[in-house]
Amino acid sequence: MSDRIAELEAALDQVVAAARAHLAAIRAADGEPDDDAVWEAYVALNNASHTYDGLLNDVYGEVTPWDLEAISPEEAHGGRSIIASPDADTDAADDPYPQIVSVRQRRDYRVPSVASLLRVAAQARPPVAEGGPSEPIESVAEAVLELLQSGDGSLGMLDIPELDPLDGVVIVADVRDPYNFRAHDEADAEAPFKMADADRIAGRLDEHELPDPGDD
Repeated sequence: MSDRIAELEAALDQVVAAARAHLAAIRAADGEPDDDAVWEAYVALNNASHTYDGLLNDVYGEVTPWDLEAISPEEAHGGRSIIASPDADTDAADDPYPQIVSVRQRRDYRVPSVASLLRVAAQARPPVAEGGPSEPIESVAEAVLELLQSGDGSLGMLDIPELDPLDGVVIVADVRDPYNFRAHDEADAEAPFKMADADRIAGRLDEHELPDPGDD
């Protein structure tokens, strides 16, 4: 176990060093777009963070807030050409098919312990600014919203033992108009997800709960 902890500590040192190198590369680029040194430092930071996250989970069963995938050497070498569209140099004004794509996701969770979830959400809440204590977190919905707001807003923030993921679905649609939060009343939770007559579903991805190895 001591060897694994030492490996975890070394991985954390790599994350810190990679983060400093990334910041140094950004400063050196001085706003220059598509700087190769910045990209290489980004890849190093991404992969160091991914390694640390995996080791943390292996050793302690805990995770970081980072939802990352490793970047392969093939992608890292000139990676922008892989990501960019073949027609990336084409003036957008010349594109005869401007599009708006909408990604809509649903993910359900089972809550093994409401008390544990409320405690984790309270711990994730950032320090309260001067002006008095914040309202206590009293419901599962409030806890989930707090976890999302305390991070980057992605579902990766809900990858915690206090939430047991169930099935989910992702819908990708071609839409005519972009979402405008001012167009809907806050109490109308369905309106942002309704399809207009001119909208078209382009694809659907069903996410299934992975079987528990202990069920065998």
